[in-house]
Amino acid sequence: MLYSFLNPYTADVSAFFASLLIMLACGTKFINFMHSWQHDGQPIRDCGPQSHIAKKGTPTMGGLLIIAAVIISTLLFADWHQTATWVCLGVLSVFGATGFFDDYIKVKKHTPDAMTAKAKLAVQFTVAALVACFSVYYYSPSLKFSILIPFLNLTLNLWYFYIPFVMLVIAGTSNAVNLSDGLDGLAAGLLIPVFSVFGVIAFVVGYGYYAFLPFPSISVICSSVCGACMGFLWFNAKPAKIFMGDTGSLALGALLGTIAVLLKQEVLLAVAGIIFVIETLSVMIQVFWYKRTKTRVFLMAPIHHHFEQKGWSETLVVMRFWIIAWAAAVLSLLALVTGGN
Repeated sequence: MLYSFLNPYTADVSAFFASLLIMLACGTKFINFMHSWQHDGQPIRDCGPQSHIAKKGTPTMGGLLIIAAVIISTLLFADWHQTATWVCLGVLSVFGATGFFDDYIKVKKHTPDAMTAKAKLAVQFTVAALVACFSVYYYSPSLKFSILIPFLNLTLNLWYFYIPFVMLVIAGTSNAVNLSDGLDGLAAGLLIPVFSVFGVIAFVVGYGYYAFLPFPSISVICSSVCGACMGFLWFNAKPAKIFMGDTGSLALGALLGTIAVLLKQEVLLAVAGIIFVIETLSVMIQVFWYKRTKTRVFLMAPIHHHFEQKGWSETLVVMRFWIIAWAAAVLSLLALVTGGN
């Protein structure tokens, strides 16, 4: 652990570059290994955009390398004495294992469907409940069951509804990132600005004027994720040489939700991660409306496929979604200067 030899600024920067370099150094060998192991790569849905048929044979489970990079850089530069460090790594590992199992079945049986929704939700809600209990235990009585309302300098006490609320936040974020992982570079590129926002907030409230946070090294974890996602984009940008898979998307989404909970920024997560919210809502609306009318609101859901069907190129959809994500991230940072924390 190098944390004790570094100041907070250096630890964050070091964690970022450690993850980035691990991804760049190991990416090509990892992809070649996955190619030789998976042969046919990730199964492509026949009902998806026809342009995606050309992606057949691209290996999946790139999330394994992302998770490894995050864990290594976190262990090198985060404070091992902070329980939240292990909580975050535990969430990342459990959800990563769940996603790996799902991806493994898909590759082994050559099917786009593997684990049932009930099985995934059982794991997600169980782990989320444990995170909720941890958050309640570590915060002061005035904040135990409360969430912060950004920009308004308000707290809202949810009482015992707080734990089911946290469960929905973590499980929902995990699935939202998973839904967004449908275009080359999309999910990884969307995660960088959101983790950047929470990294800044964790640093400020952990070490700065607002220092109420009992576990400030969350900023190191956020930096690690940003570096790993940036390195992954080197190989995942169109045309993708490897996909993140459920291994990465479920794990990183759950970690994002967990960090939002530990920072008491569950509401701000909806602002910073607005694209993830829109992607999820598009699926919910599509399913709800189709079951009742047998007609569709969108040409295809999630919504990134809707724009593909309207004639936007895959790169254009990704770039515009990234722009919106970064704009939302900048807006979210206003919470720091408007009394939202």
